[in-house]
Amino acid sequence: AAHTPSWAATAPDTAPEGTQRLSAVATLARPEASGEGSGGIPVRGFVRGAESAPVPRAAVTLISLSGQQLGRSVTQADGSYAVEAPGVGSYVLIASADGFQPQASTVLVNGEPVAYDVLLSGTSGLNGLVRAAQSGEPVKDAMVIVTDVRGDLLATGTTGEQGEFAFGELVPGAVTVAVNAAGFRPRALPVEVGGTGVTRIEVDLDSGARLQGVVRAPHGPLADARVTLVDAAGNVVGTATTGTDGAYAFTDLDGGEYTVIATGYPPQATALTVNGPGVDGHDIELAHPGE
Repeated sequence: AAHTPSWAATAPDTAPEGTQRLSAVATLARPEASGEGSGGIPVRGFVRGAESAPVPRAAVTLISLSGQQLGRSVTQADGSYAVEAPGVGSYVLIASADGFQPQASTVLVNGEPVAYDVLLSGTSGLNGLVRAAQSGEPVKDAMVIVTDVRGDLLATGTTGEQGEFAFGELVPGAVTVAVNAAGFRPRALPVEVGGTGVTRIEVDLDSGARLQGVVRAPHGPLADARVTLVDAAGNVVGTATTGTDGAYAFTDLDGGEYTVIATGYPPQATALTVNGPGVDGHDIELAHPGE
């Protein structure tokens, strides 16, 4: 179970969502100093991102341990903010900005102005569009899968009406994006996700040809027949086994010349001697070679 910080445990019903991730605790070197004479005790600092770059227009909110908002500030161009604490005590400081992971921190106010800087880690988004290569039309309901370089799954989703997809909070770096849609050949491509902001890609899918049919014997459709598809170079593209209706199908094929080979089960011969009352239980198993 996730560890709940002490300030959240004091008021579990009122602490706002997202404030349980603590980055640091700000303390004061001179707790004996007094903040009397002002409307509150200032809490000031800077909100910074990657490589200490200032984050402008970030929202900084000071709340009490019970979840009451006490002050709010929007950072300036240099990333600076200023809010006021009503008195001595512990408070929660929340900073958020577009393109960054929200950050919650516990701030201890002991009587004099507090200097507290917040470091935000960027989140990387991946947006894209899936289209048909031949027509340029968007492809809806396509499955989009994102994996890292080790093949571990990072995110999955499906495209919308306009062929669009979007993933947020991805780990920056090299990923593989695989797209699969009915009637199209699946495609995978490498993508470099930027450190911050949104990376956008477009994926064009080639239409996949389909080959289907029925294997028939003199008595009707032949079930469990082996159908092998061979391309013009002699490579086996795929194999299929007919169903009870004798049907087979191959999908996602490239255009070109193919050979279709259909075979039934090879005959099986066994030797046995019958005497006395006869033989019960002489079962014969038929199988394709290699099975």
